[in-house]
Amino acid sequence: MAASFRRAMDVLYLACVGTGCVALVLISAVIPWAVFTRYVLNSAASWPEPLAVLLTIVVTFIGAAAGYRLNLHMNIAYFANRLPDPLRLLADLVVQLLMGLIALFMIIWGWRLVDVTWHNTIADFPFLSVGVTYLPIPIGGACLLLFIIERVFLGPPPDPIGQHRDMAVD
Repeated sequence: MAASFRRAMDVLYLACVGTGCVALVLISAVIPWAVFTRYVLNSAASWPEPLAVLLTIVVTFIGAAAGYRLNLHMNIAYFANRLPDPLRLLADLVVQLLMGLIALFMIIWGWRLVDVTWHNTIADFPFLSVGVTYLPIPIGGACLLLFIIERVFLGPPPDPIGQHRDMAVD
């Protein structure tokens, strides 16, 4: 069962990374279009800026969960690394539990935000519900919570970059 859960987390991680990458590529395409229409055509398009903001929400919440899984986020572990092993493991558990609380906060309050704003629309995208634009918050929180559960019960996932380095050396 542990191996199945780890594989499921690998798939979820790849989905988070893929979603974040697509959003980032779209942002990279939308912003130059906004500059082109404003300064070359002298007729600024109204939709690129709000779309870039919406895509940034996706990158922030979905991409951050993926970064957390592989411990790629910014952290300061100087003092924790100086602790004896039992205390360091306890400190890591406390950190994971606190992150779990943050993930639950994102899920609960993010879902409430989605629910409250579901019937509102965005002026530049009248076909799009505001609630849909906030969905990355509870989704990112759920992904984060699953990655925390994985880390607490199965330990940190293997480093895929290290695996590729080993393959490249052969």
